[in-house]
Parts: sequence; structure tokens; C-alpha cells
Amino acid sequence: MSKGIGRVAYKPVGVLMGLAAGTVAGVIFRQVWKLTAGDGDAPSATDEDRRWGEILAAAALQGAIFAVVRAAVDRGGAVGVRRLTGHWPD
Repeated sequence: MSKGIGRVAYKPVGVLMGLAAGTVAGVIFRQVWKLTAGDGDAPSATDEDRRWGEILAAAALQGAIFAVVRAAVDRGGAVGVRRLTGHWPD
């Protein structure tokens, strides 16, 4: 088996897991925002009634959560591909 098989095997897995990661990150972000801000909806960048600090804090929190979830999902997918194929996806 060539080393490229890990990469080929990971492509479809990576796409599906990326979609799932985005969904999971969104759910986590909404729950964390409810707990930290005390209101249900995170501010939109164009929400006229929200302050700059609140908007930027929400964006930073959302970005951090997304990055952590995405890294965990990507790493888990790569480990799974290696277990199935014996090769790490490049």
C-alpha cells in the first residue's frame, strides 16, 4: 500500500468531519455564550444595539471554539485513517 492511500482515504472523511465540526462548534458556542453572557443570542457584527466589545468578544470566543473543535476532529480523523490504512494522511 502506498503512502498516498492515507491521503486518499482521508479526503472524504475530512470533508464530512469538517461539516460536522462546524455544526458541533456552533452548538458549543451558543451554549457557552448563554452561560457567559446570560442572553440567548450572540451579537451579530451588524447589530446596532450591541457594543463593540461585546461583538468582538463573541467573535473571538466563536473563533477559538471553532478552532479547537476543528483541530480535535481533524486529529481524530487522521488517527482513524492511520488505524484503518496504516498510513498517516499527509
